[in-house]
This record gives sequence, C-alpha cells and structure tokens, in this order.
Amino acid sequence: MNLLLLSNSTQHGRGYLEHALDTVTGFLPSGARLAFVPYALADHDAYTARVRDALTGAGIDVRGVHEGGDPLTRLGAADAVFVGGGNSFRLLSALYRTGLREALIKAVRGGLPYMGASAGTNMAAPSLRTTNDMPIVEPPSFEALGLVPFQINPHYLDPNPGSTHKGETREERLREFLEENDVPVLGLREGSWLRVEGERAVLGGERDARLFRRGAPPRELAVGSDLSELLGVRGEFDTRS
Repeated sequence: MNLLLLSNSTQHGRGYLEHALDTVTGFLPSGARLAFVPYALADHDAYTARVRDALTGAGIDVRGVHEGGDPLTRLGAADAVFVGGGNSFRLLSALYRTGLREALIKAVRGGLPYMGASAGTNMAAPSLRTTNDMPIVEPPSFEALGLVPFQINPHYLDPNPGSTHKGETREERLREFLEENDVPVLGLREGSWLRVEGERAVLGGERDARLFRRGAPPRELAVGSDLSELLGVRGEFDTRS
C-alpha cells in the first residue's frame, strides 16, 4: 500500500498543510485528481475549498467526494484520496453510511494512494479506540479501515509535569487502552507523519514519535526511524493481560 499519515494538517504559525507541503506534493504528483473526503467536519463545501486552495498551486485537482453525486463514483475516478481531519466519530459514521468504508479498503489495498490527517489518520488503523475525539455521533462500529495493523494516536501530547490538571494524561489513556488490548500504538506528535510504501514504513516530519506496547515502557522514535516491523504485527482486541 501507499500511505501518507499525518498527525495534523495545520501547524502553529503556518497555513493549512504548509508544514508538510513538500512531502504532500511529492506524494501527490502534479496533475493528480485527488478525491477529498470532508465528512469529519460539518461544512463539506468550505472544508473542500480550504484543501483546494492549499493544493491548487501545486497543480493538484481537488474534488470533494460529496460534489456531483455518488461519492463512490468520485472515488473511482480519482488518482489518490485524502481523508481530512475533524471529529473521528462523525467521519467513521459517514464512511459507513455512504459505503465509502468498504470502497476505500478495496481501492487502497488495490493501489490507490491514501493520505490522511488527524481523523483521517485514525481511519487507517484497525479501530477508533485510540482517538482523542468526543463521540458526538455513534457509528455502527469502532472498526475503521485497517490499512495498517496497529493503532495510531495523532496529536500525541507529552505529560506536562507542571500542570495542575487532574484528568488523565494522553500516556495514561493509552496505557489504559493497552490494559484491555494487545495492539501497539504509535503516538504521532504535532508535525510528524508516517510514510508507508509497500512493506516499508518510515517516520517523517519535524518531531519524534512515541511507541506504546503492552508490558513495555514507551519508546522514543527519532524522525527517520524504520518502523516496518509494525506492519507485521497481529493485534488482539478486548483481551486482558
């Protein structure tokens, strides 16, 4: 498969996709017809226009899957697909409702390049269980696309030792996930991404990532790390240690 999985689409102080634009335009060559999936936000037209404005200068033809009829037809006519960020529960619910979930799995496994950001990156994992989002709607299942066999936590935040907030840190929440599930979780900090080409996966971007596994301390991963071994894991859900 050919995947570009971004932690975030907007970096502090920069425009939409600006922090990763060279990588994005290398992934999506000039002239590509890009099917954009805007369902993680409520205003599909405005969201699509934002993506179009960011990529038109690179010669990429952005077409919202909601524009002009059947989303499956729009996907079928594309050279690549971009699933944007927003609320992961709303996004997954829409993928089930429109039939795009099964269509995306088939198309991407058949070679269609897939780019995700935030919620769109969550969709590439087997399950929605490691999203940071509030369940504002109830999808038919937490089962996502399963393009990679491990979980991803976009926007990963390190614990702040000086904070007076008494809620769970992101690390504590991921440890709770691993108490119930035996599946690695890749914590992508802001500005980082995962590039998957066939049997190879490499960490890219501006910041290191963090890998969580059951029964082991979290491990820091430097930009450029080869994470191909994760493509061969076989995760188990709903199992206690």
